[in-house]
Amino acid sequence: MECTVRWHDGMSFIAETGSGHLVAMDGAPEAGGRNLAPRPMELLLAGTGGCTAFDIVMILQRGRHDIKGCEVKLSAERADTDPKVFTRINMHFVVTGRNLKPEAVDRAVKLSAEKYCSASIMLGKTAAISHSWEIVDQT
Repeated sequence: MECTVRWHDGMSFIAETGSGHLVAMDGAPEAGGRNLAPRPMELLLAGTGGCTAFDIVMILQRGRHDIKGCEVKLSAERADTDPKVFTRINMHFVVTGRNLKPEAVDRAVKLSAEKYCSASIMLGKTAAISHSWEIVDQT
């Protein structure tokens, strides 16, 4: 995996991913940025959410469960001093579908957290990560 990050101006940067996609990042105004794009740490948190939601959808689809939607709401706390690593992350999943079994959703969340989601497992080295979930039935 590769990525190139180029300084644009002020405190904004453009990342070009190995798959050829562009992602803008900017700093907060108090750090010299212009608030034109997400902060790098916000993207790290968003990427973690995407990684784990990807796992959950794939696990439930492979199990032939009728999943229609998956949303993960993340909230994180960071250390007060540098390096300001994530110290706590809560992930709350809202899984939508028809006749989804609670044990299947719970299993998918646990498999992602413990085995498949590289991003959350890596962040778990510095942060206490908690998971919760709910099912919204569309029958």
